[in-house]
Amino acid sequence: MNKESFFVKGEELLQKIKDIVAEGNVRKIILSDKSGKEIMSFPVTVGVVGLLLAPLLAAIGAAAALLTECTITVERDEDTDLKS
Repeated sequence: MNKESFFVKGEELLQKIKDIVAEGNVRKIILSDKSGKEIMSFPVTVGVVGLLLAPLLAAIGAAAALLTECTITVERDEDTDLKS
């Protein structure tokens, strides 16, 4: 499993999350404030992309309104295409 972190400003948060989910092979997304305290964490599965994504994005949008800066940590599955 690979981990990546992105530092974003509050207004960029929602779009960055949408971009990350669209890239695929994401297992989990963790949002932390600028001091490193975890604010929210959620798994990203095939089911989340469908019906559950809308309320999740609404919650992220609310968090973005309160945060000036935050870090997004993304846990990704290994790329199985490169191993074959």
